[in-house]
Amino acid sequence: QMLPDVPAPVRLPEVTPARGARRGRVGLLTGCVQRHLYPHVNRDTVRLLSLAGYDVVVPRGQGCCGALNLHAGRLDEFRAQASALAGVFGADVDFVVTNAAGCGSAMKEYAHWLPDAPAARALASRTRDVSEVLAGADLPLGRLEVTVTYHDACHLAHGQRIRNEPRELLRRIPGLTLVELPESDFCCGSAGVYNVLEPEMADRLLERKVAHIVETGARVVASGNPGCLLQIAKGLRARGASIEVVHPVELLARATLEAGR
Repeated sequence: QMLPDVPAPVRLPEVTPARGARRGRVGLLTGCVQRHLYPHVNRDTVRLLSLAGYDVVVPRGQGCCGALNLHAGRLDEFRAQASALAGVFGADVDFVVTNAAGCGSAMKEYAHWLPDAPAARALASRTRDVSEVLAGADLPLGRLEVTVTYHDACHLAHGQRIRNEPRELLRRIPGLTLVELPESDFCCGSAGVYNVLEPEMADRLLERKVAHIVETGARVVASGNPGCLLQIAKGLRARGASIEVVHPVELLARATLEAGR
């Protein structure tokens, strides 16, 4: 019920050079759910970071960040995956960018779970959500005449304390109307693997979330975590609501295309 049609894979260049004034060099975590179910989000992320002035490095050998094992309490497996990932991103990148809130939250906790692993601690200190990086950039944005509401992914709002940056980015898009979502930071029921392990309670949370989304009158709901996107899309389909579910970078990418960039 939750899975969408699996799209064709998107192969990203290993290095995408900055466009315009160069600001630095970043690595991109492509993730697991994001890479396979929302590959266009990774493609849009690379494009936006390049437009923002960053060389973007996408290491071929990267694997899972370990977040789902951490959520399930499988700490040995989590630590092994975290150690492997820490060895993939070199010291030549200023930040490692994530566009999945669950991944970013887990990676920022590497220093806690692997205190004796210097590479893991270094990766934790350099991890940034894509909204943190883009908020400081001047993107060329064209008009999007659309009403949008925003759902705070728990691992972004509560885990990383990131609330303002995604909203600020959406408000920068000319023509876009951002309508605040009641109980925006109330869980949608996804919660890592919770909606798989406890589907009945997860669906009760989802019904409450979907009701609030419909109440806003928005035609689009945005959220910065693929688990939330899957869960909310499932709930909207069940309700018969024709509301598009997107990652914020998708709207930003559409606006840059409208600007001819």
